[in-house]
Amino acid sequence: MKGLGNIMKQAQEMQKRMAQAQEAVQKLEATGTSGGGMVSVTLSGDNKMQSLKIDPELIVQDEADVLEDLIVAAFNEARQKLEALTSAEMEKATGGLNLPGGMGLPF
Repeated sequence: MKGLGNIMKQAQEMQKRMAQAQEAVQKLEATGTSGGGMVSVTLSGDNKMQSLKIDPELIVQDEADVLEDLIVAAFNEARQKLEALTSAEMEKATGGLNLPGGMGLPF
């Protein structure tokens, strides 16, 4: 039963590292830009938009569709960056193990 005790200890350590990683992910921020930096969106680690910045030159009557497209592009870029940062944090916590989905992990 010595082996089982070892496995339980490793599982507890993994659980502790996962909790730390989840906490670190919550503190992450990622910013995406579009239109040459004229639109920027910042997301927090829990995928909530923290800020939206629009260069005043983009606010032109009858061109809302251009502005809307730039906002979507900036948001999508920020989300991709955030996903990469989150994956990196989780990889640190799991020691590079490729755990299957559905194991109670935050991704």
